[in-house]
Amino acid sequence: MAAHVTPAPPWRQFAFFNTSEVKDVNDLASSPTIFKTPAEVAAIASSNAGLVVADIHGNIHLLSKNFEPSQSWIAHASGRVTHMIARRGILVTLGEEESSRMPQLKIWDLEQKEKKTDSPLLLRSVKVQHGNRPHPVSTLALSANLTHLAVGLADGTVLLYRHVSSSLQASASLTSFPKPRLIHESPSDPVTGLGFREATEDIPHIHLFIVTISRTLVYLASAKGSGAANSTVVDEVGCALGCATMDWRGKEMIIARDEAIYLSGTEGRGPCIAFEGHKSSVYSHLNYLVMVSPPTPAGASASARNPAARMPINTDITRVIVFDAENKCVAHSSSFTSDVREVFCQWGQIFILTSDGKLSSLQEKPTTAKLDILFQRSYYVLAINLAKTHGLDEASVADIHRRYGDHLYQKGDYDGAMQQFIQTIRHLQPSYVIRKFLDAQRIHNLTTYLQELHSLGLANSDHTTLLLNTYTKLKDVARLDSFIKAESHRAVTGDKDELPFDLQTAIRVCRQAGYFEHASYLAKKYERHEDFLRIQIEDAENYRDALDYVRKLGPESAQSNLVRYGRSLLGHLPDETTLLLIDICSGGPISPVDSDLPSIAKPAAGPSYLAYLALSRSNPALGGNGDVTGIQPLNKPADISLRQSAASSPRPSITTPPSPRLYFAHFVDHTAIALRRWGQGIDEVISVDPLDDEKGEQTAVWNTLLELYLSMLAVADPEEAIVLHKKVLRLLENEMLPYDLTHAMIVCSTRMFTPGLVLLWEKKGMYEDVLRFWMDKENEQGDLEASAQVLRHLNLYGPTHPHLYPLVLRFLTSKAELLSRHMSDIAIILDHVDKENIMPPLGVVQVLSRNGVASVGLVKQWLMTRIQESQQELQADRTLIASYRAETKANLQEIAELSDPQNPRPFQSTRCSACGNQLDLPSIHFMCKHSYHQRCLPDHATECPHCVQSHSVIREIRRNNEKLADQHDLFLADVTERGFSAVASGFGKGVLNRPAEVS
Repeated sequence: MAAHVTPAPPWRQFAFFNTSEVKDVNDLASSPTIFKTPAEVAAIASSNAGLVVADIHGNIHLLSKNFEPSQSWIAHASGRVTHMIARRGILVTLGEEESSRMPQLKIWDLEQKEKKTDSPLLLRSVKVQHGNRPHPVSTLALSANLTHLAVGLADGTVLLYRHVSSSLQASASLTSFPKPRLIHESPSDPVTGLGFREATEDIPHIHLFIVTISRTLVYLASAKGSGAANSTVVDEVGCALGCATMDWRGKEMIIARDEAIYLSGTEGRGPCIAFEGHKSSVYSHLNYLVMVSPPTPAGASASARNPAARMPINTDITRVIVFDAENKCVAHSSSFTSDVREVFCQWGQIFILTSDGKLSSLQEKPTTAKLDILFQRSYYVLAINLAKTHGLDEASVADIHRRYGDHLYQKGDYDGAMQQFIQTIRHLQPSYVIRKFLDAQRIHNLTTYLQELHSLGLANSDHTTLLLNTYTKLKDVARLDSFIKAESHRAVTGDKDELPFDLQTAIRVCRQAGYFEHASYLAKKYERHEDFLRIQIEDAENYRDALDYVRKLGPESAQSNLVRYGRSLLGHLPDETTLLLIDICSGGPISPVDSDLPSIAKPAAGPSYLAYLALSRSNPALGGNGDVTGIQPLNKPADISLRQSAASSPRPSITTPPSPRLYFAHFVDHTAIALRRWGQGIDEVISVDPLDDEKGEQTAVWNTLLELYLSMLAVADPEEAIVLHKKVLRLLENEMLPYDLTHAMIVCSTRMFTPGLVLLWEKKGMYEDVLRFWMDKENEQGDLEASAQVLRHLNLYGPTHPHLYPLVLRFLTSKAELLSRHMSDIAIILDHVDKENIMPPLGVVQVLSRNGVASVGLVKQWLMTRIQESQQELQADRTLIASYRAETKANLQEIAELSDPQNPRPFQSTRCSACGNQLDLPSIHFMCKHSYHQRCLPDHATECPHCVQSHSVIREIRRNNEKLADQHDLFLADVTERGFSAVASGFGKGVLNRPAEVS
């Protein structure tokens, strides 16, 4: 029994072309004039210049778009045209002429005209001859670059003309043409089709396809050794005349047979299309095959794959089918009651000429219209292929995928829909797809889409959050691991490596979901130091790993992260964290010794002002065990050499240690640890001279150390308190330590550390504050020792600061109890005041009488002594004034005598004031009563030599005083400083006198 074969479903048919009948431009009721008698049309060819039509009389007509002849000429006189082909404005015709038994080959230039006839320029006219007997031409082929021309004869012979274009340019002779080369002979197998496969990058040579009735061959036309007749059979399938044509890309030969359509390439048979049915001719137009079937009766049966057999009844019908070979569908099907004479393509349309003289036009619909047809019938896959064939942009193709996805989604095929939506990435908003698959039942599809977004680098932080949430909800640790540990991919637009997800979002979501290991992996791998430490400290509470990680970061990153997490690390790893802080602030290496990972730490700078803090790590003698009493003496040779080397070594400027004050706040709850490590002693660094820009930081260090000492002093046991007391005083007394005096005073005052406060007041010269401090203690607390401290400090400061004595006197006489205890001290103070003349008696009386406690008897004897001394001084002053007045009176009288011209002045001197000898003539007498020999005086002397020096001094003083009269700023400054004494002195010097008028 024969097996039953199920026929394949028929090809899908669509109406992608609009059919219309072409009318004559002058007579809309009939076809174009030139096609009214189709039996006279011999050949039709398409060209860039227009449609070329040849008739049986040897004439050629060049038609315009209205099918009106724009040019006509006789190509083959007394003959007819059998074949035509046009390329790049060159027309090749083959025809028969009465004057020759052989076919005549002519080449025309459609872009140039003969001057006499105005017809296209004839370039060549030669005979096509092989042997002595004429053979009709069956087919013709011309390469696209006009280099090769092939002619197939009915006797199975193929002639190849090479270098055609070079020949046309080299000579103007009509008969100058390359000799044909015989490349194929098959007397019993006529040639039915020829076609050139042009050279491409893949196949850089020109090949010629030769199709016979029984087979298909290929000939290498342009490579080395192509001259031999070495055509190769590529397929044992041939076709009838007119059923072979090159595809629209010019790469494969299409062979149309009744059972199927075959495509042959240079390497052999290609794909086969099972399109059954009789075919009389085949043509190619873009990506379409135009197949013409011979007339068949209306009732003829056909196989299931022969849509051309579905015809009307009671007539012979000729079918023209436009088949899309790439998309495997019938794009158009037309039926004609008359035979189809010609099918040609021109101006982007397909024209069909029937034997009744009618010309029909097939105009392809726009791509959008064709897509709408496919959408209506839900042929989305075909629509996608069609869009790609027509070269639509990616956005348009993506829109078709979106439609297809929506269609599958409505049908419940969520997996298939997701595959289509994935194709829309980059062109469709992800939110459109995400909203469709937010249902818990479709979360797997959503995960697939989100993964694709991340793999393409198009995901934002929200997408990353959603994807990670889907992983965590599904508990899919394996896929989460795969996603988290995916290597970064190289961006399409650059060379920089980029992650396929938002790193910050991934870390945040993993933390929120409790996947601390994944979050820390990402943070560590991509050097998000703060995130890694936050996870280890705040989430995983893995303080040891966090501290080791900080040590590997290097100085700069370690500094910033310790500012944030130092307090937490101190709370759980106090000693290790403190040592790390010391290493950082002292500029030492921070990488752990036992670390097996490469450290990224930068080289540290030279010795820092805090380098002494790290001494205890290598020298146990410095109290590295945490003992606060570990203070070393200054005279150890090792310490001295260490300090000298630290001070003398150069200070490189590679990395500046951070300010220790950044970390002081972390030790608020860990003062014991801070004191144990930071307060190892103050003697180790007294010879280290910090840089100018380090002094501010060093000041902060010593200020903090002082606070730590005083805070521990308040809660220390007696023995410890003694040691701390000495340390505080040693710190405050050290002149080399740059601590802030004002800050130290505030701290000492707050902690009520009196010795340090007094010491600081003394260092700042605030002696009056020291005395007032003890006075306040006496007045407020009734401390009996306070008054003694006042007197003790007065003895210390009084000799150099006399203004303190009135203050102490006022204090001692402020209360009767104080007065009774310090009667002898007051007497001593009064004697010192009297001896040093610190205060006038009236001032003393005013000070003692201010409080109403001291009596007059207390200072009676002292006052009497002072009054007697004042009377004696007054008497001495009166005597001195009287002598000044007498002297002044005598001087005024002498001036008057000298100024009186009526009163002659006698000169009674008998000796020369210069040489001391007896005066003789000539002699010179001066008004000052000095006399001289004339010979003892210098020439032209006008003043007394004895008096001229004193007179010049007086004149110089007066000139200086006159100059000072104009220097008002100096005078005002002197008045500001000395008060009325400066004004009186100005009067005495004549500074305030009116300047003398110059005559």
